Amino acid sequence: MNAHAAALPTTIPAYLEQLRRSLAGADPALVQDALYDAEEYLRSELAENPGRSEAEVIAAVAGSYGAPDEVADIYRDTEVKVQTALRPPPAPPRRSALGRFFGVAAEPRTYAALLYMLLALATGVFYFTWVVVGVSLSLGLAVLIVGVPFVILYFGSVRVLSLVEGRIVETMLGERMPRRPLYASRGKPLLKRIGELFTDPRIWATQLYFLLMLPLGVLYFTVFATLLAVALALMLAPLGLWLSGEGLWLDGVYLDSGLQLWAAPLLLVAGVPLLFAALHLARAVGRLHGLLAKHMLVKSAQYE
Repeated sequence: MNAHAAALPTTIPAYLEQLRRSLAGADPALVQDALYDAEEYLRSELAENPGRSEAEVIAAVAGSYGAPDEVADIYRDTEVKVQTALRPPPAPPRRSALGRFFGVAAEPRTYAALLYMLLALATGVFYFTWVVVGVSLSLGLAVLIVGVPFVILYFGSVRVLSLVEGRIVETMLGERMPRRPLYASRGKPLLKRIGELFTDPRIWATQLYFLLMLPLGVLYFTVFATLLAVALALMLAPLGLWLSGEGLWLDGVYLDSGLQLWAAPLLLVAGVPLLFAALHLARAVGRLHGLLAKHMLVKSAQYE
């Protein structure tokens, strides 16, 4: 047996712990995915070979799946490709300030972030309602026998919704989020696993995030819907003046048709910069919200 084989862990939890240490400093979402995949693979191999111990199974699959440090290197290399896909190489730098200001319209992520801001009201209402109803029913049913299964089911649903929100955040805001749930340490007794479900700080952080999504959703939708409406109204006002030939009401202000010759260019000049400013703001807020989601929904790489 060579030195590499001798260094192999002899149990699945030890393998996962060594893999976690090998991934120290990596993106927490990457660590979560790697741990889940490794445990899933090792336990499936163990189930297919009931006559073998964990140490024998780990030694047998080391050549195909890899030792923890080898698996960590593979995931780090793959992550480079993932990050490249999430954050495409930036366009050639624009020398002028105007080029940088208007260039935001050529970036696809801008529109995805803007759409996220506008949809945040609907998702915020759903998440907020889910948590309030779930917690209320959990507390109300706690005195009954059916209360315990309901609480377990509710907490499990929070984890599922956390993954769903993570996929939305990654797709629309470009922040790397987990594709797999937290590995469950399935070698532990059932009662201990259930207890960890209630003591997992990320479960509570996720619920807090869902509650925050309602006020954030209201804020996002109000700000960006207003900015877009005002910007588009200013930009289309000249066309309305020209078509009406009489005058036009714009946000409570009446524009006489006699003013259209000099007012139309001013309205257009005011509307276009406002629209592009809204796009820049959507990108900035999207980046900040992605960081918030990452902090509250993703397990720490230290796996405390």
